[in-house]
Amino acid sequence: MRHRYGISLGVSPREPLSRTAELARAIDERGFEALWYIDFQLGMKDVYAAMNLAALSTENVLIGAGVTNLVTRHPTVTANATAALDELSDGRAVLGLGAGWSAVLGAGGTPSRLGDLRSGIDDFRRLFSGEPCDLDGNEVRLATAKRQIPVYLAVSQPAMLRLAGETCDGAVLMGAADPEFCSWQLDYIHQGLEAAGRDRGQLTVDLFVTMSINDDEASAIDDVRAWATSQAATFHPWERMPPAWERFRPEFARAAGAYGLVDHLSLQAGHKHTVSDEFVKSVALVGDLDTCVDRLRQLWQLDIDRITFALLSGGRTQRLAQLADTVIGAVETEGGS
Repeated sequence: MRHRYGISLGVSPREPLSRTAELARAIDERGFEALWYIDFQLGMKDVYAAMNLAALSTENVLIGAGVTNLVTRHPTVTANATAALDELSDGRAVLGLGAGWSAVLGAGGTPSRLGDLRSGIDDFRRLFSGEPCDLDGNEVRLATAKRQIPVYLAVSQPAMLRLAGETCDGAVLMGAADPEFCSWQLDYIHQGLEAAGRDRGQLTVDLFVTMSINDDEASAIDDVRAWATSQAATFHPWERMPPAWERFRPEFARAAGAYGLVDHLSLQAGHKHTVSDEFVKSVALVGDLDTCVDRLRQLWQLDIDRITFALLSGGRTQRLAQLADTVIGAVETEGGS
């Protein structure tokens, strides 16, 4: 693969944990660079059990929580668990951190504010160094620390985008498979890099998208509608967004009001009917093969380093094969990049 690709997934309550190893091995063997597991304790099986199984079953792919938070998991617990993952994977662990949404709200918590995340990132740096770290007035040290594990920040809004550019090893770009939307977000990442005097090469920008290929567009839209609805619900609080997306604000409000956190990305979620076909087609890659390949090629014209596909439930082995063999194969053909 000339371009860099990743996979994001969660382990459904109905899916045997033992299958995690098999699927991770298939992802690794197909040459994907990163494998991110969703951390949602109420709606999916344990993220660390899944990641550790994946670590023991793979050889090359990076593995990380995509993403965890500072509210439901204490930084020392996360750092120690991530160090264990790094040991099991022979140095392939990455840490994805976010403000918290489904995991935090589902547990009755409040997502982290910008200052909390800035401090949290600094805390992880010190913990992974093995040096003393002050947490809430207590001096602690991570005895299992071996190296500086890369820290990625899940970002979508301007202040978070700038923070990733200023301080992080990577940015998990949460937004839309829409070139105009992504360009608007990338401008803020560039501002953060410039403000901190950092080179662009110090940050990996990983764009998370999802896709459904079907000659029947309506079927493709329905397949990813729950994922699109989750995006709409997270967009609701935004004060600023690209002007072209202002027309979707009523849909964001409906999605936020109807969203069932425990169902989250379930294909059967009742909340998925709160968003329009137009929005789904804007936020996700849907349609026939040519349409999806063309959109991917447009995204690769942006200043991003990796595209990670959310591997939805329902026939994941078939979805993975289609993605790796058909879609990426078409994108990577001569003249496609």
